[in-house]
Amino acid sequence: MRTKQLIKYTLFVSCYLFWVASGLMVAVGIYAKLSKEASAVDSLLTDPSLILLTVGILMFGITFVGCTGALRDLPVLLKIFAWILLISLILQIVAAVLGFLFSGMVLEKAAFLMGKAISGYRNDLDLQNLIDYIQKKSVLNSMCGYGTQNLRSWKAESLIYTEGCLEKIVGWGQRNLLLVAGLAIGLFFLEILVFSMAVMLIYQIDLIIQKRKSTRRRGPEK
Repeated sequence: MRTKQLIKYTLFVSCYLFWVASGLMVAVGIYAKLSKEASAVDSLLTDPSLILLTVGILMFGITFVGCTGALRDLPVLLKIFAWILLISLILQIVAAVLGFLFSGMVLEKAAFLMGKAISGYRNDLDLQNLIDYIQKKSVLNSMCGYGTQNLRSWKAESLIYTEGCLEKIVGWGQRNLLLVAGLAIGLFFLEILVFSMAVMLIYQIDLIIQKRKSTRRRGPEK
């Protein structure tokens, strides 16, 4: 008696792809961390390399459990994987609801973190690249900001970017709302699909174990 191979290998391939992606995230994060000097803003919320490392390591561990459980038909690992996915899905739903209900507080917190990141702009190359990318990747002149405080806003706009990073992000999200929503919903349903396959595989394995136990009990009687 064997589990259905389609569910088993579809789950394995899905976990494997995420596992490889998370491994690449960890590698990029380590490279970015080692290729720069110690930073004055070396914290999870302001350092992109630390964010990559943290997310990548978490994904790497979770997907490794899923890959191993699916490939070896290990119900313990599959149950751990399924529970982690379920908790992740619940947290995503809660975060989405809270973000919608308290959007003002979210923007205030984001503005605080953005200000903290900008205050260390010159101390962290990753932050410089990230902020520059948000602000169209570069400045308009080599002496950005010099003497612009004495100019009118319409004149300053020809020399520097007068719109803040947070406003840029919010504006981009509003202009690409359908794209962002589509990606988020697609990822959410992909997680549900993987979770469902894990549950089905657990059910099949448990059913096979019960049948084997039942067969062994009937064996001596014959």
